Amino acid sequence: MKTDTILAALHSQAPLVHCITNYVAMNIAANVVLAAGASPAMLHATEEVADFVPLCGALTINIGTLSSSWVTAMQKAADAANAAGKPWVLDPVAHFATPYRASVAQDLVERGPTIIRGNASEILALSGAAAAGKGADSGDSVADAQIAATHLAKAQGCVVAVTGEIDFVTDGTRSAHISGGCALMPKVTALGCSLTALMGAFASVAPPLEATVAALVMFAQAGAQAGTTAQGPGSFQVAFLDALSQIKPADLADDTRVQWL
Repeated sequence: MKTDTILAALHSQAPLVHCITNYVAMNIAANVVLAAGASPAMLHATEEVADFVPLCGALTINIGTLSSSWVTAMQKAADAANAAGKPWVLDPVAHFATPYRASVAQDLVERGPTIIRGNASEILALSGAAAAGKGADSGDSVADAQIAATHLAKAQGCVVAVTGEIDFVTDGTRSAHISGGCALMPKVTALGCSLTALMGAFASVAPPLEATVAALVMFAQAGAQAGTTAQGPGSFQVAFLDALSQIKPADLADDTRVQWL
């Protein structure tokens, strides 16, 4: 499926996306999913996630602000997604920062996510390689993480996306670079977390690799558009949401941002 076809499917189906994400990201992630044309649901209660996941097109899990009850909810939601045949996306935020965080991330990886999205340091560390990240910030380049991402994708049977100045996506066999965006994007907190939620929306309507590429292309396109008018991070966030809402399938028809490797 081409990116424009996938976006058209997203707009026509408006899938419901279950987002278990961190406190910092909830608002921007919900607004990004809405602006793109899908419907977000920000649920994390252990008592209801297993019942809610089957009602959705996809699940996304972000471990940014952990607590024991949220971890249980994440595990129950992932198991419910697998049982219902729903795609789910894992964002292992700063999983290398503490032993507790690392154990949670590893447990979720073992539950078989459809897509794993992270920065270069997160993906390197998740594959068992040395990484130079500090908190949620990457200290490594996307290029440094490409081999690790490919190995991780093959080992887990999933799609791995390494996001940065030029994104890298692989299913272990096919790989692509996605270019674009704006230098202001890393200056807006939780914008990367919202990208994870958007990947879930696209995974609801397309195969995992193509869905991941489509989400990255749309994100890059909106970032580039927003960067032409923004005066700084504050105005960029508003312009970015506006740009997302204005992108039509025809705007993504040429796929010039994608280089298949």
